[in-house]
Amino acid sequence: MSGFENYQQELAQLDHEILHYAALCNVDISNHAAIHACIQQHHDGWAADKSRETLHGLLILRIKLEEEMLALGMQPPELGGW
Repeated sequence: MSGFENYQQELAQLDHEILHYAALCNVDISNHAAIHACIQQHHDGWAADKSRETLHGLLILRIKLEEEMLALGMQPPELGGW
């Protein structure tokens, strides 16, 4: 267990950050192909690449949190159609 006590609140905060960084990367979070392309494509500028790397890390964190919730018998809400 990761120590999260309020999964819904943690997911809401995480989703807010994911949507923020998706906007910085100019991708719609419900567009799976665009998200995958963004994560795979390294950008020339540091700022753009930092946003891409942060988005990637946040998505991984959400997957880990979803796995933990499922292991506890909880159903995590969807994020933009994922």
